[in-house]
Amino acid sequence: MSDFREFRQELLNDPEVRREYDALEPEFDIIRAMIQARKQQNMTQEELSRRTGITQADISRIENGTRNPSLNMLKRLAEGLGMRLKVEFLPKTQR
Repeated sequence: MSDFREFRQELLNDPEVRREYDALEPEFDIIRAMIQARKQQNMTQEELSRRTGITQADISRIENGTRNPSLNMLKRLAEGLGMRLKVEFLPKTQR
């Protein structure tokens, strides 16, 4: 894993790559939170699919970043995880 972190950091030293990476932060945050919540409950994508009515394929696409969920879909996912969805607007910070 260390090799990946070093490689990622090397890429992020490029200002253009860093801008693009930072622009994707909200998507990464959603993916991370969803996977973490699902795994903390020892829930498979298939189980989450049954609870939400969202196909397992769509859940997989969301988790691997190839599908952007709608707000309605995020609410359904939160409900299926036994959670509530909270969206916040935060001030930009300097890096």
